Amino acid sequence: MMGRPLKFKTPKEIEKKANEYFKECDEKEKPYTITGLAIALDTDRKTLLNYEDRDDFFPTIKKIKQKVENYAEERLFTGSNTAGVIFNLKNNYGWVDRQEVDANVDLSEIRVEIRDE
Repeated sequence: MMGRPLKFKTPKEIEKKANEYFKECDEKEKPYTITGLAIALDTDRKTLLNYEDRDDFFPTIKKIKQKVENYAEERLFTGSNTAGVIFNLKNNYGWVDRQEVDANVDLSEIRVEIRDE
C-alpha cells in the first residue's frame, strides 16, 4: 500500500519556505514556532515533523527545528515568560529537569545480628 504523495519533493523546497517564514517572523517580531512554520508551509505540525523520519529530509528538518529551539532557548535569557519557554523546550525538544541524588551509603555503620533460636 502506498502512502500519499509527498507535499515537498526536495529538502531544498522546505528549507526555502522555512527561511521565508523565519524572515517574516523577524520582520513582524513574531516568535519562531514549529506550528507557525507548519502553517506557513500549508501543512500541519505532525506532517512536518514526519519528514524528519525520511533520510533525505532529516538534516534539513533537524536544522529547521534547531533554529526554532535556539529561538526558544534565547527567550530564557531575554524574555519575561520563561515558564512558557521551559514548557515548550521540555515538550517539544526533550529538555528535562535533572536532579542529582547522592545514593552513597556508608555500610561500615550497619551491624547485622544473627540469632539462633
